[in-house]
This record gives sequence, C-alpha cells and structure tokens, in this order.
Amino acid sequence: MPEIAIIIPHYNDATRLARCLGALTENDLTGCEVLVVDNSSTQSLDAVRARFSDIRIVTEPEKGAAAARNRGVAETTAPRLMFIDADCVPAPDWVAVGRAVMDRADLVGGRVEVFDETPPPRSGAEAFEAVFAFDFRHYIEVQGFSGTGNLVTRRDVFADVGPFRGGVSEDRDWSFRATARGYRLIYEDGLRVGHPSRADWPALRGKWRRITQEMFGQTGRGAAARLKWALKALMMPASAVVHLPRVLRSPRLSGGRERARAAATLIRLRLTRMVWMLRQAAGLGI
Repeated sequence: MPEIAIIIPHYNDATRLARCLGALTENDLTGCEVLVVDNSSTQSLDAVRARFSDIRIVTEPEKGAAAARNRGVAETTAPRLMFIDADCVPAPDWVAVGRAVMDRADLVGGRVEVFDETPPPRSGAEAFEAVFAFDFRHYIEVQGFSGTGNLVTRRDVFADVGPFRGGVSEDRDWSFRATARGYRLIYEDGLRVGHPSRADWPALRGKWRRITQEMFGQTGRGAAARLKWALKALMMPASAVVHLPRVLRSPRLSGGRERARAAATLIRLRLTRMVWMLRQAAGLGI
C-alpha cells in the first residue's frame, strides 16, 4: 500500500501541469501514488500522458477544484494526502519535507513563493502579487486556514471533516471545518512550492472576482450578513491606504516604478472589490 497520495486538480492548463509534474518527478516518489484529476479539459493531455506515462490521470466531469480534489481522495488509498495545484512547482524536497512534518499536526500548510513567468519589467499585477499573494504563514497563523495548493493531511481527517464543498472558498471552508472539529493546523516554512504571479490586470481581476464570489457565499444571505458585507466593502479604500506602506517597504520590489505600479494596482483592486461587494450586498451580483 502506498504511503502518500499526491492529488493534483487540473483544468485547461496543460503546459503548467507538465511543468508541475516535471518538478514533482525530481522528488523521491517512493511510496507515493500521484493522481491528476482533470475537470474535462478541452485541451488535449496526450503529450502529458506520453511524457509522464507512470502518472495516472482521471477525468472528473463535475467542474471545480473541490470536486476534483474529492475525486482524487476517492481514487487513492494512501493514508497520507498531499495536495498541490497544477500551476504550482514543488521544490525538489517537497515530498521529503512532507514526510518529515506530516506527524507534527493534523493539517500542515507550507510556503508558496511567487515567481514571474514574463521577463522584466514587472506589470502592476505582477508587482502586486509579489507583495501580497499567497502569504500562507499569515493565512494559517492569523486567519486560521491553509490553501490547498500546498497542504498535507491524513485520510482519516478528511473522512471525518467531509469533502471539499464547491461554490465557496473550498480551502478556507475545509480548513475551518477541520479546526472546528479540533484538528490542529500548523505552518511549515520548509514545505515549499512556487506559484506564478498573475501577469496582467485581467488575470488579477479574474482571480479576485472569483475569491470575492466565494467569500460572499460564506457570509450568509440574511439582512444582517448583507449589512456586515456592505460595511466591509466600505472599508476597502481605507485598507488600501493601510497597506501602502507594505508596498513601499517591500524587499520583493525593486525601484520606484515597480512600487508605483504595485501601489496603483492595490488601490484599483480595492476600489473594484468595494463596488463588487456593494453590489452583492444589494443582491445585484457582480
């Protein structure tokens, strides 16, 4: 019986999936079963199958990463689960570190390092992501959840907590359900994967539109919940001002132009989110 099941949801991102699998095969995969769960992509995966013939790929017709991850758990048997996304790049020791830390807690989330896929200079979206994207330490130690792009847990924990739920921020929702049942979540900085930054405003806007929809789905539909959501929306401009010093002091940015682009994107995004959230609170959608 394998020791670890590595589950990778995928949809229409074959190039990045191949990069993910290429990096994964640099790890010691002894005792691992690796499963790619494809959400009925329209892109062909023939080249991926040919290059990685030892890695199993199954198709899940229900759309969404939640359904894909649930199918991945159902299709595997190992008592330990490691989740990574198809657009992530695991470090060469990702599996080894996962083995070393998986008994320290019921859920272990790791570090996600943002990298650019385009040559310099950075766009505003790339500069913004360099500062703000994927702060898993903050997610885990302050907000109490881990993203599933870099997560280690156990099959018995998953069976007790239940499957990922679609239509909400499934990693936040699942983490909160797990910790509410008494399971312990910790951060491990040595458990590292890379993730590409969003290259431009449309990509960044699409990411945050999805996140805003998912987060609203967890607030409830009553009048009190909508009022709270509207008040949170009205705080978005102030939050941009609060976070400006983080942009100006960030060691991840170089030069005044990058900082200016990141600052402008921060303000633009927070104002955009304010409009979306007010529309949601009014029942208009975004």
